[in-house]
Amino acid sequence: MPEAAAQPPAPAKTATKSAPQKAMEKLGLVRDIDLALHLPMRYEDETRLTPIAALREGEAAQVEGVVVDCQVEMRGRRQLLVRLKDDTGTLLLRFLHFYPSQQKQMSGADRLRVRGEARVGFFGREMVHPVVKVVDETTPLAQSLTPVYPASAQLPQAYLRKAVASGLARADLRELLPEGVVPRGLPPLKDALHYLHHPPPSASLAALEDHSHPAWQRLKFEELLAQQLSQLQAQRERARLVAPALQARPGGLHEQLLGALPFQLTAAQQRVAEEIAQDLARPQPMHRLLQGDVGSGKTVVAALAAAVAIDAGWQCALMAPTEILAEQHFRKLVGWLEPLGLKIAWITGSVKGKARQKMLDAAASGEAQLVVGTHAVIEDKVKFARLGLAIIDEQHRFGVAQRLALRQKLKAMALEPHMLMMSATPIPRTLAMTYFADLDVSTIDELPPGRSPIVTKVFTDSKRDDVIDKIRMAVADGAQVYWVCPLVEESEAVDLRNATETHEELAATLAGTKVGLLHGRMSPADKAAVMAEFSSGQMRVLVATTVIEVGVDVPNASLMVIEHAERFGLAQLHQLRGRVGRGAKASVCVLIYTPPLSDTGKSRLKAMAETTDGFEIARRDLDIRGPGEFMGSRQSGAGLLRFADLQEDAPPLVAARALAPRLLDEHPAAAQRQVMRWLGTKAEFLKA
Repeated sequence: MPEAAAQPPAPAKTATKSAPQKAMEKLGLVRDIDLALHLPMRYEDETRLTPIAALREGEAAQVEGVVVDCQVEMRGRRQLLVRLKDDTGTLLLRFLHFYPSQQKQMSGADRLRVRGEARVGFFGREMVHPVVKVVDETTPLAQSLTPVYPASAQLPQAYLRKAVASGLARADLRELLPEGVVPRGLPPLKDALHYLHHPPPSASLAALEDHSHPAWQRLKFEELLAQQLSQLQAQRERARLVAPALQARPGGLHEQLLGALPFQLTAAQQRVAEEIAQDLARPQPMHRLLQGDVGSGKTVVAALAAAVAIDAGWQCALMAPTEILAEQHFRKLVGWLEPLGLKIAWITGSVKGKARQKMLDAAASGEAQLVVGTHAVIEDKVKFARLGLAIIDEQHRFGVAQRLALRQKLKAMALEPHMLMMSATPIPRTLAMTYFADLDVSTIDELPPGRSPIVTKVFTDSKRDDVIDKIRMAVADGAQVYWVCPLVEESEAVDLRNATETHEELAATLAGTKVGLLHGRMSPADKAAVMAEFSSGQMRVLVATTVIEVGVDVPNASLMVIEHAERFGLAQLHQLRGRVGRGAKASVCVLIYTPPLSDTGKSRLKAMAETTDGFEIARRDLDIRGPGEFMGSRQSGAGLLRFADLQEDAPPLVAARALAPRLLDEHPAAAQRQVMRWLGTKAEFLKA
């Protein structure tokens, strides 16, 4: 049954919402169930009193006493000083910021109960800005630990506590799940929530704070089950849609392309290409993720999939997040497919005027069998005659709306295109089981033969001159070098050496060596010219920003220097490192950092130095950043798990994953209520 809307306590009778009401809506606290599921981040113990004489330095405690004195004094600044006395001693309460009403409240009180952190000052024991309550000798102590909720500046804890208590009392917390499916030892949902909002004084704070308490485990299981049900529903809904069945024919483009390639596919490439071909042959839309480490050869697998679609009389679109990456794909695909008689269109934001119109006409008429480009491919003006396959590279860098836009391109024919998403950021198993549970995943888990191992070295910026000497030696030995900088121009906010300055420095230091510069603010034509020179070997050193992060393939480049490496994310560092090691020559990646390093910075550089395995890098990246950041643009998915931890909660995840199909088949109404209770409208995001 739908949840009733949350009603904050005693709302003002006014047409406009108060600041706390607006703040609650911003936090998503709209329904009663939203309030019931808004759990404390920590607790305060207001169930007991500590004698003033027993207060310990630095510890939070609650004391009660008689007001001895209350006055404003000038001690460098105006301060409200209140002296409190119990049978064991005296405590000074110090308020550096206060309202006249607070002074009036405390000066008129006989007895106060205060909670704060004790410290020993020049005038004895004191608390600065404690929480204060006017009481008398009959005022009872709290019967449970006091919750402290995630809030905002506009949302006072007192208001939020009343709202949560009110929502918790009204929320429909009936058991939705059939008997016997909840893991043993876990309490009913209603009991679990009441316990977490109002734990008894005897509760283990450690078990509450590390979320190991059975009450927490029940919530994690419920949340994971809702998420798994939602993914499974999306998968089944997609299976009911109709897509063109794309069958590879004997002797067709697929076989012709395989025969024309100047290399043999690895066993892993052959396996995933077959998985994709089987999906394309079905009349249901493929929804497959092709993942593989940097340099594992995903593009040729995508080309084989495109050949199957085109051979069956349909078009294919390939969309990449940056123009440089899209152009790399374009060049490779032109080299492989044009000799077979295929026409490929190129659509990006930089293609203008008549050239753009020509490409649009070719896509709309079906003359262009393959369309390659950036997000410009999904613009309304881009029409396809028969789009059968959409390929999205680095899919995590596109949002839900952009992926859905590609799927709409066949709407007029009441069909869905097949979707192949590619990622060079391998997805850890727990992420694949949760956020990507509705995807079929193909993994290229081996690199093509002949790739050289990459040695990663870490230096402080004090060794910069030594690194430049190494570049001089590498260039003399015939190698090519990347030098990556985080910024293009000076920023007053961040003191980093920029690409332009580094280019000038290296050009002067490496006299006689051609040093190029590549950054995102250059025109597409200038970028292409620089890359052409570097690819041909005329340019020996390329200073660049992260525009070379993915897709750039120059086998002769064997040395990579990344400056201010501590400023890059782990996945980004691994992607950049993957620009070398693409040929037979031994390759080195040098990470230069500026001390002091944060703990996160140390963890990233340590991981880079210890492993080149993209799956291990991904696992550590998830540890460091958490799922929200790791997911990139699929933030709709990242916000779906609030309580479960992907690293710690594999057992409830496995249990929820096993239960979801059974629940959906045997108790569909209960399954739907479970999804709505936990996800509400967020479940729609999973359909992309």
